[in-house]
Amino acid sequence: MSHRVDVVIACHSPARPVGRAVASVLEGNSEDVSLTVVCHNVNVNKIRDVIGERHRDDVTFLHLEDGIRSASGPFEHGMAHATGEFVSILGSDDTLQPGAVRAWLDLADSTGAEVVITRLLLEGTTVHTPPARPLHRGLADPVKDRLSYRSAPLGLVSRAARKRTGAQLVAGAQVGGDVPYVTQLWFEAATAVQRSGPGYNIGESATDRVTYSPRPIVDEFSFIHALLDAEWYQKLATPERVAIAAKLLRIHIFGVVINRPGPQWWTDEQRIALAVAAGRIIDSSPGVLDRLSIADNRVVTAIRSRQVSAADMIAKAHARRRHGAPLTLIPANPLMMFAREAPLRFMAGSLLTR
Repeated sequence: MSHRVDVVIACHSPARPVGRAVASVLEGNSEDVSLTVVCHNVNVNKIRDVIGERHRDDVTFLHLEDGIRSASGPFEHGMAHATGEFVSILGSDDTLQPGAVRAWLDLADSTGAEVVITRLLLEGTTVHTPPARPLHRGLADPVKDRLSYRSAPLGLVSRAARKRTGAQLVAGAQVGGDVPYVTQLWFEAATAVQRSGPGYNIGESATDRVTYSPRPIVDEFSFIHALLDAEWYQKLATPERVAIAAKLLRIHIFGVVINRPGPQWWTDEQRIALAVAAGRIIDSSPGVLDRLSIADNRVVTAIRSRQVSAADMIAKAHARRRHGAPLTLIPANPLMMFAREAPLRFMAGSLLTR
């Protein structure tokens, strides 16, 4: 083994700035790294041609033709060919800051981590997730450091941990295929959170991301059902399932209500699928609603009631985002006011990471 990290880029179109992604690896992170580009449902030569000539000989090109519009397949295909200690995936319109991989390896070596959660930036501005304990150093606790709020497997993942846990991206998932994968890793592998230094830059140049287009709720939330059905999830203690469920509700269930075009989109079919997904999350984690705010619970009631109009459901989803208003701060069960996933501590944790 001549390298420690296999960086895998998946690309489905030469219109993506994959050359920029490649350059960010080979010009600023080449030490201990082998780079693979998986050409997904596209001719290899079309992708090779948009990569700088000086970089092409340092890239391993793989081809995957599966006809599936999902990033899970090509990333898993690339990771299956890895031979280093760690794998790291990189979006074709994203970049690594110079020295990022070295910083991740140093953190893994100093803590014994099998997984390193990278410092994440959106066009240069830090993304403050997960809202981990600000003064804690060393290996993270998946509940105390709210690791579930980081949904993407960006940084380092030990190949040995992948093999031991069996964690894989959800095959065929058009969106969210990484959520069950990383959540399992947070709870079953030694994890460290990078708090400073060079990290991972999310690019916003692409106009054809497969995750951008609204899709039926059944497709949108196939990853939620995959997570809830997983044996590892069902074996977790109640506090661990509550931590995961609170994130699924706050980010995915409530988020999808906000992000759909309007009331007309929410047909009976879509409302039923949403209610089923929300209900399964709640049933899997007794006590989660007690910890969520009154405003959050009003959204849940609207989602699960056929008597509430789509317009009212959307209005309640917007109301829960008025952070600081009394109904967004008080949990449904006042005895849970200072619980870790209750609004006060969650909001405080989020602010302290900024």
